[in-house]
Amino acid sequence: MTVAHETRIGTLYLDASEVGLTRLGFSPPEVPTPRSAAGDRIVATAQEELDAYLAGTLRDFTVPVDLSGTTAAHRRVLDGLAPVGWGDTITYGALATSVGLPVSESRRVGGAMATNPVAIVVPCHRVVGSDGSLTGYAGGLDRKRALLDLETAGQRLF
Repeated sequence: MTVAHETRIGTLYLDASEVGLTRLGFSPPEVPTPRSAAGDRIVATAQEELDAYLAGTLRDFTVPVDLSGTTAAHRRVLDGLAPVGWGDTITYGALATSVGLPVSESRRVGGAMATNPVAIVVPCHRVVGSDGSLTGYAGGLDRKRALLDLETAGQRLF
């Protein structure tokens, strides 16, 4: 069952399977995952960690993530975000090459970022244009800027 979680950047919607967080999004899903005790515990952990992250006291999420609902190609790109830590950014082209794709496949990387089912925890907000500019983000560019500002300057959100 989808859980709506009120945060300083707006309402976030969370779902989890028995093994990990399956959704952290900015709008409710059309079809939520079935509810389970294990999933409820994972969602509760994600909520606690999100609150700590948004307060600037957590840099690395430990909540398990379940990307089994994504394609293998998108999972490969999303997994490539793991080394991009707090306060760092990477360009779409650099992320493409880091996962073995040519720079010309940066649009494919953008597609994977656009369909990232667990925003913030899988930090697609850290991916920027080749000139460092902010480009598309499911939560809107204001949220992307706020998340990057939180990480780079320790600024409070909103």
